[in-house]
Amino acid sequence: MIVFEILEGTTRAWGKKGGSASLKYRCTTGPRKGQVRASAAACMAPMNIKKSAAIKHTKAAKAGRIKVKTAKTKRTNPASKRIARMNAGTRRKKI
Repeated sequence: MIVFEILEGTTRAWGKKGGSASLKYRCTTGPRKGQVRASAAACMAPMNIKKSAAIKHTKAAKAGRIKVKTAKTKRTNPASKRIARMNAGTRRKKI
C-alpha cells in the first residue's frame, strides 16, 4: 500500500497525548469520519462490531455523566484549551 493511499482520507489535527499536544490525524472518510486518531491507517481499519455495540450501549446509559466530565475537562485542563485554539485555525470558514 502506498503512503498516499493511507493519508488520502485524513487531515492533520492536534490532539492530547498525556498532558501535552501532539499532531494526529482527523479522519475525513471511512467508518471513523470526524474522529482524531494517532495513525492515518486507523481511519480505514475494520470495525470491531462487538466493541462498537458495547460503547453505544454505554454512552446511551451514561450520557449525563459523560457530558459533565467532558465539560469539566474542557473547562479546567490547560492542554484542552490550548489544543482547541490550535485546531480552530485549521477550520474552514463558512461564507
